[in-house]
Amino acid sequence: MTGEGSATPTRLLAIGECMIELTHIDEHVLRLGCAGDTFNTAAYLSRCSSPDRVAVDYMTAVGDDYYSDRVLAAIASEGIGTDGIRRVPGRSPGLYLVRTDAAGERSFTYYRSQAPARELFADAAPDLGGYDVVYISAISLQILDSAARDRLWTALDAFRSNGGAIVFDSNYRSTGWPDVDTARHAVRTSWELATIGLPTFADEQALFGDESPERTVARLAGLGVSEIVVKNGASGCTVAQGAASHTLPAVEVERVVDSTAAGDAFNAGYLAARLAGGDPVESAKQAQGLAATVIQHPGAIVDRSVVPG
Repeated sequence: MTGEGSATPTRLLAIGECMIELTHIDEHVLRLGCAGDTFNTAAYLSRCSSPDRVAVDYMTAVGDDYYSDRVLAAIASEGIGTDGIRRVPGRSPGLYLVRTDAAGERSFTYYRSQAPARELFADAAPDLGGYDVVYISAISLQILDSAARDRLWTALDAFRSNGGAIVFDSNYRSTGWPDVDTARHAVRTSWELATIGLPTFADEQALFGDESPERTVARLAGLGVSEIVVKNGASGCTVAQGAASHTLPAVEVERVVDSTAAGDAFNAGYLAARLAGGDPVESAKQAQGLAATVIQHPGAIVDRSVVPG
């Protein structure tokens, strides 16, 4: 990947939705934050990267109310560029509530059907000029209608043809799709465009019936993805580039407090290390370390005392 030894920073654009996050502290108190899968990755990537090596921007849409201002402020506070963020008059950002059980596993309730991010690419494809890397997930696609997804894919196809790197995480959440066939088509189309794949095995298994992470690697490689890391929870991860493949054991964590952003933090750690010149295996080890740190603390975006910027 670009980054190491470059005279100018690698420019990475993350696309998606940053929402208001309400996390249960107890049965009566909720903590307000801002989060969303691609934003979480962008935030941790920004914190873990030198600004003279990696410049991170975010593309989304927000409204013009107090909570939209909170979202914009949260994005900017992470050192992330906001020039690609539209403001839609009269609208408010999406919102979700998080509950975690005693094992740190989380459940979500979403209120985002009228979120302004759903209007991304409603009239025109995104301008990806000037970027080196674009990062998206299936949740980025989930909020778009079919015409907007087509516009995004057309832009990504041209971007890759011009030498850009596309990083994709399928991050499949069934409740956000009208049916599994629509989700499967969207994810497969995105894999055909991706150069780097950072999926979770359970998501790929749910969509495509893969019997093992190795089968996921083989299928994605067959679609043209050249660098693949399959996250597999307590079973570790499988790292593949070309003919080389390595399985790394999971990092042991004494107590999982909140697994909300485990995969997002892993992706950030991996990209930060790769853009700093690390090889895929070493980068995956650093990614595991970051994810293990994040899940021992509450919320998607942990305090800077835990993961400094």
